[in-house]
Amino acid sequence: MRPDPARFGAPSPAAAGSATRPIVAVGLVALAVAMGIGRFAFTPLMPLMIRDGSLSAVSGAEWAAANYVGYLVGALTASRFADDPRRGLRLGLLGVALTTLAMAGLGAVPNPRLTILAGAGLRAAAGVFSAWALVCASGWCLAQLARRRAEGMGAWIYTGVGLGIALAGILAWLGGRQSADRLWFELGMIAAAGALLVRGLSRGLSGKEGPPRVSVAPVGRRSGQGGPVFCYGAFGFGYIVPATFLPAMARDLAPDPLVFGLAWPLFGLAAALSVAGAARWLARTPRRRVWAAAQGLMALGTALPLFVHALWAVAAAAILVGGTFMVATMAGLQWAREAQPEDPTSLLARMTAAFAAGQIAGPLLVRALGLLDIADGAALAWTGAAATVVLVGTAFQLWREA
Repeated sequence: MRPDPARFGAPSPAAAGSATRPIVAVGLVALAVAMGIGRFAFTPLMPLMIRDGSLSAVSGAEWAAANYVGYLVGALTASRFADDPRRGLRLGLLGVALTTLAMAGLGAVPNPRLTILAGAGLRAAAGVFSAWALVCASGWCLAQLARRRAEGMGAWIYTGVGLGIALAGILAWLGGRQSADRLWFELGMIAAAGALLVRGLSRGLSGKEGPPRVSVAPVGRRSGQGGPVFCYGAFGFGYIVPATFLPAMARDLAPDPLVFGLAWPLFGLAAALSVAGAARWLARTPRRRVWAAAQGLMALGTALPLFVHALWAVAAAAILVGGTFMVATMAGLQWAREAQPEDPTSLLARMTAAFAAGQIAGPLLVRALGLLDIADGAALAWTGAAATVVLVGTAFQLWREA
């Protein structure tokens, strides 16, 4: 049996070939567009929309929840592309581009109530499309790399999420004195360019170089999968409060966009650098152990703003949560690839659905506590405390099972 030169992220000798570079580029750009823009661009733009008077804090939480519901629907339906994940990837990216551009036109809607409903619908649709793109990009790119004996390069595609988040955050930061509608348009054009680039790069990559090579023994189709799927859902709940409200927390402490706007670029850059570091230095570490350590550090990031109300604490939380959430995502999805190597799309979809269900609970809990006449800060604090407990518990479970 041939030894596996790259268990987690270390480049294999075959990965140096030019055949793998377009695949990695497809995955990186696709995740940058799908997640950095389709899923997370609303986070840095929400305080700017509130500033412009086009959105209230309550409506912002509802739009965020709509996006997470759409993400759940997308995860549950992504398995329909199991036979042709590249098609699902292209449709997902096209949908992200169109819904992002449409967000720029909400300011022209004359009826405020209709604006709120249209915005929620667009955020829900963006969630569906981004889930399709994530599941299909992961399934298709990892399978293509496996066929080319370059599994170790799979880790690098997940740097795209952090790079996309950083790009959206930097655009919102540098352009923070523009209207939010203009920023939505600019992001929509970037998403459209990314979708076209992915289409061009993926053309001609038919994946007929041979069957995927499995470097680990596959787990039974359902055996041992329930625990990690549950932990992945708990991870979705744990990270979502800072991932949704960090820029808003920073804005409460410093109203200048050039100050509070730095929180989201920090989050994205930490995500990209942490994935690159994991790909380089954690080559021999079991996936579940990496996942557990990431969730433990994430718990520290969710807990810090509960005890320290200062800009440095928000920045530290952005680095801790941003620097771990994509490592946990990557480790979880790569574990799914090992657990069900013959066709990981269905398991990837189940894990993404669990993740989506978990992250829906975060904003809804904040909203429910707000309806109980709890102040917004207290509602966020209680939800953050619950997230910390959940992350610590599931991190311990993953570490023990590893």
